[in-house]
Order: sequence, then C-alpha cells, then structure tokens
Amino acid sequence: PGRAGPAPTPGHAAQAQPPRMGRGGKMAAAFSLREVLAAFQTCVTEQREVLLGPYLCGWRGLIRFLHSLGAIFSFVTKDAVAKVQIMEEHCRGQRREEYVSLQSMVQYELGNGLVDVENPARSVENSGCRTVLRLHRALRWLQLFLEGLRTGQEDSRTSVICRDSYNASLATYHPWVVRKVATAAFCTLPSRNAFLEIMNVGTPEEAIAMLGEALPYICDVYGITQELFARHKLLDLP
Repeated sequence: PGRAGPAPTPGHAAQAQPPRMGRGGKMAAAFSLREVLAAFQTCVTEQREVLLGPYLCGWRGLIRFLHSLGAIFSFVTKDAVAKVQIMEEHCRGQRREEYVSLQSMVQYELGNGLVDVENPARSVENSGCRTVLRLHRALRWLQLFLEGLRTGQEDSRTSVICRDSYNASLATYHPWVVRKVATAAFCTLPSRNAFLEIMNVGTPEEAIAMLGEALPYICDVYGITQELFARHKLLDLP
C-alpha cells in the first residue's frame, strides 16, 4: 500500500493511549469514522514504527462500527474485543515500555522466548505477537470491506462486498462451520447507503470522501505489520 501522509513524532503520537474497554467489552459511544481516521493517522511514526496506543484506539472505533450492526458480526467482534483487552493489559503491565510499538513488542517477545517460531507450541498463548496477529487478519477484512463500500455503486449489494472481502482474508483462518454462518449473516446486511450513514460523518458523499482519506492510513499500518511479521516468520503463529 502507498504511504500515508506525514506522521507525527513518536512522542506526540504516544500520548494517544486508548481508554479502557467497558464491562463485557461494550462501548456506549456511537461509531465515528473521524475517530478511526484520527487514530490511524497517529499510528505510524517518522521511523515507520506502529504505535500500539493509537492502533488500539483505531480498533476500538472499528469494534463500535461492528457493534452498530448488531449480532451479524459477533463472530469477529467477540474475538476482537478479547484481543484488544489482552493488548491493553500488556500496554499497562509491568513491561509496558516493551509494548510502546509493534516493533519493540516483537523484539522483546522474540528475545525473551515468549514467542518461539521454531516450536510454536512453546509460545505464550496470550503473547502480544499472537494477539496482534488475530487483529491484523481481521483488519485486512475490514480494510477490504470498507474499500468495497467506498468504490461501489449506490445499488451495490453489501452482502457481496462483505462476502468477497471475507473470502479474500479471514475465511482462510476460520473453520467451515464459521464460514457458513458468516456467509449466511452477510445476506442480512443493510444497503450501502445505510452503511455510509452509520459512519456518522454526514451525507453518503461525505462518508465516501472520509473513507478515501482514512483507508490509506489503515493500509499503511497493515502493510508495515505484514512486512514485520513476515520478516520474523510470525504470520502463521497458531
């Protein structure tokens, strides 16, 4: 993916720590695409590191987006909420200085045996690398889905956009039963314009414009994470 616009300095972006998840992972605030844009804008430093504070903030916004659609995406949201909570614990824990960025996290966990790429069974179950990998895979699906909404026509079927995005990303990692349930759930999705209204940024045209602004930042974060995990052979952690 193409590079996003100029990133803030690490010191500035590191201040964007995510608020904690509410009880049961539920968030009362409505989804706002502006929040997601602001979070992912501050994710990447000038040194091309991905800061975990803004990354988790961005994920909170995406979870609110999925929650706003009801139980349709529960097969994704439940796991995403759990993974965000695990990462928050790492970011607030005794070794929080090791979890400022994805890069520092990978270096720390590999260097201290929390992740073993030669013998994955020996890796810590809730390691940051394993946890972020699950969020990373789901981010690819959301990226493709939102891009499909942005570039689609007014009468485009959101069920088809969502199914194609899912099949090109998350479906690879889900068992057959989950894939069947997900595909059936996609058929109940609202219209494209209804989705654009959920963005809470104004008219459908304004939502499309903001998606065009936000998606390059999301793509940039995804691309950096993909390259980092591929370099350290972390993409297939169980």
